[in-house]
Amino acid sequence: MRLPDPALVVLVGPSGSGKSTWAASRYRREEIVSSDALRGVVGSGPHDLDASADAFGLLEQIVAARTGRGLSTVVDTLGSDDERRRSWLSRARATGLPAVLVVLDTPDAECRRRNAARDRPVPAPVLSAQLERHRALVPRLAEEGWDVVHTVAEDQVPVETTRAVEVSARNERRNSQGLRVVLQVSRFPWGGEPLGWLTEVARAADASGFAGLSVMDHLIQIPQVDRAWAPIPEPWVTLGVVAALGTDLELGTLVTPISFRAPGITAKAAATLDVLAGGRAFVGVGAGWFEREHAAFGLDFPPPRQRLDDLERGIETMRALWAPGTKAYAGTHVSLPETTCYPRPVGTVPVIVGGAGPRTLRIAATLGDAANVPSARPALDEHVATLRRHSESVRITVLDLPTIGVDRDDTWARVERLRGRTTAAAYAERTHAGTVAEQRDRWGGLAELGVDTVFVALADLESAEDLDRLAGLCR
Repeated sequence: MRLPDPALVVLVGPSGSGKSTWAASRYRREEIVSSDALRGVVGSGPHDLDASADAFGLLEQIVAARTGRGLSTVVDTLGSDDERRRSWLSRARATGLPAVLVVLDTPDAECRRRNAARDRPVPAPVLSAQLERHRALVPRLAEEGWDVVHTVAEDQVPVETTRAVEVSARNERRNSQGLRVVLQVSRFPWGGEPLGWLTEVARAADASGFAGLSVMDHLIQIPQVDRAWAPIPEPWVTLGVVAALGTDLELGTLVTPISFRAPGITAKAAATLDVLAGGRAFVGVGAGWFEREHAAFGLDFPPPRQRLDDLERGIETMRALWAPGTKAYAGTHVSLPETTCYPRPVGTVPVIVGGAGPRTLRIAATLGDAANVPSARPALDEHVATLRRHSESVRITVLDLPTIGVDRDDTWARVERLRGRTTAAAYAERTHAGTVAEQRDRWGGLAELGVDTVFVALADLESAEDLDRLAGLCR
């Protein structure tokens, strides 16, 4: 359910019900006003009950200030105090904001399990009293006059992460919506300083909190991005340079065409990158589509069916060469007399299959670790449904091509500069033109649909400074 935005949102649920996790997956940190967090500000920590009066006094100040400015405000408390709840409803009415109540419907046993796993669990008798009060309260909430009373079932709350760290070289940078955000670098306006430009952009992406950096794999710059004579560097060499910078970025291609790179060579390049990057490589692969670059470089361009056959064989070949040992391999689509390919990857190299055709989606779901499809809806919803018919576990990633400004004026100035012969309205709609806050609102819908990773590319990425306005996407 898409809730009104902006709005005054009040959470209701006992300890361990998932209120904070639910809020963090949908709203920016600055939009959430948490009584526990404020106890940590005015007291010795979030569990300092002696600081409750001061914390709630500060909470009321923040709620009044934000709602007075018409800003979305999420009140993260137990929500069981009738007087406070009614005062927030009155505050919403006074400011003209929609009044939204979000009720967490989490089973008692799950609340107790989560509570017991915490560093500082709520005492069992206190939690039992909260659960009893919550059960008695819920039937009355619909009569209080809220504009929306939205019930969140247990399976709608993102799984809470624990502090245990798995033995893995791969980082899990995610924003508060639960999305991994990867910078897709599609154009290289580096002037006379190629190495300096690339280094600055990669370091800025790392500092901004991006989970990774990806590059296209083309022999000629594609017309959707820039002129044919604009630079489009060889991707694995480019990624090797970034690997040497020592960032925490995951690195890979989006995507490598199977039509002009032999899969064994790609497997070798990816394994080498994975070793040099400390286990942070991934491979995006596709069937290939840009016939011009094949002709220009004297390469065959097979018909679609053969390219898709080659994609299936290619993924199987790469996985065979990354597996332990050197023995012969006989699989479904390919047989190899030996699988000697050193260095081996540090860990498992994820394979992301790009493309939105029916067979490509089936290949992604059955042979890939993830699919990459355009972010535009409602087509995205159909692609997700197709993927889920073939696999419940394949990760969904999207390529997003937004126009992002620091404010409305800046956004429309960028639209005007970039639109070419397309009308401003059409270009703005196609590129989801808006501020970071508006992009995050849109991305909230992607997260609800099950998207795991957003590859974001800017048509006006000129320098590292351009990433400053994107940093909010990663938080």
